[in-house]
Amino acid sequence: MPKSVSLVCLDVGEKRIGVAVGDSAIRIAVPYDTILVDGNEIQSIAEVLAREKADILVVGYPRNQSGEATNQTKYVEDFAQQLTDMAPKIAFQDESLTSVMAEQRLISYKKPYTKADIDAQAAAIILQDYLEQNYA
Repeated sequence: MPKSVSLVCLDVGEKRIGVAVGDSAIRIAVPYDTILVDGNEIQSIAEVLAREKADILVVGYPRNQSGEATNQTKYVEDFAQQLTDMAPKIAFQDESLTSVMAEQRLISYKKPYTKADIDAQAAAIILQDYLEQNYA
């Protein structure tokens, strides 16, 4: 049986970063937290990676509906570049419509939620997609 791989996923935004965690053996992504973009976000991500003993950092990759890069794509690429020294491996995963799906999922729970909840849930959807594509 192959070694279990620990994964952390980021849904990078300019105000908040949604975080989810998962494991290749279980193949279930779980919303973890939200990190505020306040100048300490790189340190906060480093702490999550260390705490979770992450083997792979998955980063949501934004594109427009035609599949083309956007200004946000460049922002995410530049942000991920800052994490290369702390993550053993960085993988990008398409994040198309994940925030919409995340909000629909939260609405279905019929409980109050915040924008931070949407971000963490979106990260979980991105990570679930990655797990299904790479560990099915």
